[in-house]
Amino acid sequence: MNCSSTKYFHFLAFSGNLSIKHFLSGVFFFIYFIGLLLNVFIVMVICLDYQLHTPLYVLLCNLSIVDVSYTTIVLPKLLDMLLSGKTIMTYLQCFTQMFFLILAVGTENMILALMAYDRYVAICDPLNYHHIFGTKKCVLIMIGVVFLACLNSIFFTYSTSFMSFCHSTTIQQFFCDAKALTKISCTGAEIFFTVFGVEAMFFGLGPFLCSLMSYIKIISVILHIKSKDRRKKAFFTCSSHPIVIIMYFGAGVSVYTIPSSSNTNIMEQVFSALYTTVAPMLTPLIYSLQNTDVKKAIGRQLGLDLKATM
Repeated sequence: MNCSSTKYFHFLAFSGNLSIKHFLSGVFFFIYFIGLLLNVFIVMVICLDYQLHTPLYVLLCNLSIVDVSYTTIVLPKLLDMLLSGKTIMTYLQCFTQMFFLILAVGTENMILALMAYDRYVAICDPLNYHHIFGTKKCVLIMIGVVFLACLNSIFFTYSTSFMSFCHSTTIQQFFCDAKALTKISCTGAEIFFTVFGVEAMFFGLGPFLCSLMSYIKIISVILHIKSKDRRKKAFFTCSSHPIVIIMYFGAGVSVYTIPSSSNTNIMEQVFSALYTTVAPMLTPLIYSLQNTDVKKAIGRQLGLDLKATM
């Protein structure tokens, strides 16, 4: 095959017989529908309730929008592959999907770090909270985050496009994943791995360490609270966000640290499914719907008194 003649890729999405693929399509449709419903609901509640127009909920609203984008970038095409058997994606379609997926990944990473920092300021320096992290400042930061994530995605996708595929166009994955492309590339992978290493530091490790340091500081402050009830309440209030961070970063890191071999292809697809489909669905359940302010806002929008259930 001529290296310059690649016009399409063939995806092997969850190999198995037809009945298994139909079952998986039902599972992924359920995940997509529930995730879409929950995240859109959270966005509507935050937008409609003026009391939630604070930095934390501006970030949470943007996180839900990114989660909807995440699943929409990946799942509709996966469902089409599983149901129709059409596993072909053109070169342009593949790299377009990659661009938007990397944009969503970079944005989500930085939002999670900002949410951790928001909690750090609110708990460790509450008197200066509005000065350090006001709503208008938060909106401007979000614009900067999306801009940086977009630049990162352009650079990442452009560097990946230097790879040429001389031996095969079959990808053991259900979406256009850069790591999967390196397995079938004959040239250009070295450039990609260099760029990937640099960008992983800034848009992966950086946000994770920021989140980690914020919660180390938060836990340190909480442990010094003398009242047992206040300490327990503080732990409960802050526990949901670290769960989301561990789930999201854990699944993402697992995908890119699994050694590349034919025996690990199914593991890569499973971990990829966790952070591109399952995590976005669970985020509003774990974080938003366990939040007292969000519950009260839902009650106000529905005209209900939810105090009894708090």
